[in-house]
Amino acid sequence: MANEEKLVEYLKWTTAELHQAQRRLRDLEAAGHEPVAVVAMSCRLPGGTRTPEDLWELVAEGRDAVTGFPGDRAWDVPEDPPYAALGGFVPDAAGFDAGFFDISATEALATEPLQRLMLQLAWETVERGRIAPHTLRSTLTGVYVGATGHDYATRLDSAPDELLPYLGGGTSGSLVSGRIAYALGLEGPAITVDTACSSSLVAIHLACQALRRGECALALAGGGTVMSTPHTFHAFAHQKSLAADGRCKPFAAAADGMGLAEGAGLVLLERLTDARANGHPVLAVIRGSALNQDGAGYGLAAPNGPSQQHVIRAALADARLAPDEIDAVEAHGTGTPIGDAIEAQALIATYGAHRPEERPLWLGSVKSNTGHTQGAAGTAALIKMVEALRHGVLPRTLHVDRPTPLAMWRKGAVRLLTEPVDWARRDRPRRAGVSAFATSGTNAHLIVEEAPEPAGATAGAAEPAPPVRPVAWPLSARTPEALRALARDLVAHLTGADPVPAPAEVGYSLAATRTTFECRAVIVGREHSGLLAAAEALAAGDDHPGVAVSAPDQAPRKAAWHFGAEAPAPDDAELPTHIPAFAAALAEVRALLGSLLPAPHPGALGLFAAQTALARLLLDAGARPHTVAGEGLGHLAAAYAAGVLTLDDSCRLAAAHVRAAADATRPPTAEAYRETLEEITCRPAALTPAGTAPADADVTTPAYWHHHLDSPAPAALPSPDTHTLIHLGSAPGSGGHVLLDAGRDAGEALLTALAGLHTSGTTVDWAPVLRYAAEPRTVDLPTYPFRTTRYWLHDHTTV
Repeated sequence: MANEEKLVEYLKWTTAELHQAQRRLRDLEAAGHEPVAVVAMSCRLPGGTRTPEDLWELVAEGRDAVTGFPGDRAWDVPEDPPYAALGGFVPDAAGFDAGFFDISATEALATEPLQRLMLQLAWETVERGRIAPHTLRSTLTGVYVGATGHDYATRLDSAPDELLPYLGGGTSGSLVSGRIAYALGLEGPAITVDTACSSSLVAIHLACQALRRGECALALAGGGTVMSTPHTFHAFAHQKSLAADGRCKPFAAAADGMGLAEGAGLVLLERLTDARANGHPVLAVIRGSALNQDGAGYGLAAPNGPSQQHVIRAALADARLAPDEIDAVEAHGTGTPIGDAIEAQALIATYGAHRPEERPLWLGSVKSNTGHTQGAAGTAALIKMVEALRHGVLPRTLHVDRPTPLAMWRKGAVRLLTEPVDWARRDRPRRAGVSAFATSGTNAHLIVEEAPEPAGATAGAAEPAPPVRPVAWPLSARTPEALRALARDLVAHLTGADPVPAPAEVGYSLAATRTTFECRAVIVGREHSGLLAAAEALAAGDDHPGVAVSAPDQAPRKAAWHFGAEAPAPDDAELPTHIPAFAAALAEVRALLGSLLPAPHPGALGLFAAQTALARLLLDAGARPHTVAGEGLGHLAAAYAAGVLTLDDSCRLAAAHVRAAADATRPPTAEAYRETLEEITCRPAALTPAGTAPADADVTTPAYWHHHLDSPAPAALPSPDTHTLIHLGSAPGSGGHVLLDAGRDAGEALLTALAGLHTSGTTVDWAPVLRYAAEPRTVDLPTYPFRTTRYWLHDHTTV
């Protein structure tokens, strides 16, 4: 019988273990296929394309970005080259804000343009994801970059001695990703990929896989190419691969070769569940992706149709989708007659077969607009398709006279996008494939899907705007010029925004999604129009009563906090209770006092509660006094602010004082505080006290507190010439900021005081102050306005 019971228990245990193992396997399988959110995108592409929005305008308007060779690169081009001197180029490829990244001019000159460009794009991408870049330091954020065409160093026959220490790293492909990780302090994988034209889509695939495996929590992925010389044109001209007019004509009968171009782009990726949990934007989701190789095909650089079919089917399997669940494909589509025909046939075989004619697969290529951007091609294709998903339109492909006769179009329902097509929602999400193939033989295909509705979203419902109250807009930059430019960009952005975000949303977003630098300004106001007027004044370098600006090379000013005792106890209408952090602190202080004394509290305790709650808010915002002073119960609030007393202990001493003062049989004495002092711990002050007692007074003695709580003598305050004075109570005509003034809105007074601190050396964490709701909404804002200087190697380069 005992053996039977043991057997039953064993079987129960093994069954439970089996179920647990099966559950773990299901979880692992699900994690391996979890959608990856595209949180943000950035790019620099031909045609003056500086943002994804610019790229969308380019393709939606059907513009061609091909131009003549740039005149600012000192290219040595023969008078009659064997190719058209045309291509797609990034303007100001030599420009770089070296000072922003603390890179010397010598090192910047020795660093290839792609490294420099990707640094700026990385910062921009993180900001566009509504993430303050400094918050990613020491996090498991990965960097996956495709980089091709490292020809910058070939511009020199010999390098000046000053450049030699930097040229190795400055022209190394590995440092395209490594330098981003170093500059932002990222500790996830940093990998540079070079598979030629498929490099950036390969990098994005690797980032998705790493996210699903838990190797990183966020990933910057993409790639680029900047042509420092015309060598690539020479090489492809000898292969007879270039179009006579320098333009890609994807899948067209007139296709005669590719048009070379350059560019760069990055996307910020995050697991969809994490993006939702963290409140990050979700522009689209990557459902699946795959890589493969042509292997021993028809030639080293020749495309391989069967391999392209295999990689497409593998990406569909990774996405767990069928071919007819994909609406469109952003093709590799370089405009080479044979390459396009092979790609079209692979798409017809995979996506077009068994598809109804009324629901064809739509086919296009951004290369018809920009040219073949090489290392950026896959990222440009993805950004275009994400924008198409967001706008509900598939833009037309340029330069298509008629479909190439080399592909068997009748074998499947695949149609070229010779005109824009409305991309209407049906009974499922809209989806597209994105392809990138390469002369290396490495193929990549990716499935992207429109962003899901946010959890709990209701069709047609709009979030209520925060009520109109005083707000602050904190701005900062590395230089005064950049600060003014940032203000200009903010005005332009908000003037053209539709819908216009509420001032409180702008303020919180500036606080929560941007890094603070040394040149600072804070705009304080209430109405949108007034705030914009103040921002315009800042942009123009003019004074404005609603703007506090840090002075150039200003030494940090010390802050003195004064807790007066003369003001009457404020009621809630006179306090900034609309700030959740303050309201919570005030409720906590009142609850502590309520547990120690019967209600209602005397007026002095009401003032003490308000002062202590304000001190808590200031401390939570990162403000720290260099000296404190107080009178009456204000001295206890000052002791809390100085770290001498905990919040609980300051309330206990305040209650002891009130009880002693209420004893009509005898006046308060030092003994009235002895019992309470024996139960609490007074810590040494970590800052300079101001008042009538000596700095080395023993704060643990009853005599000290009797003297300060019952003495009518006002506290001695430092000079406003040397200190920023913050009055958390009465203001005895000594200048400074008064937070509890019956004649002024307490919220505006608080923000103005913090603005003064922030622009005089104290780094204020504005997020807890400007958090207007339990879950405040962030909004899109202009990215950092890099102030670039030209760095370009020449044979006669001198430093």
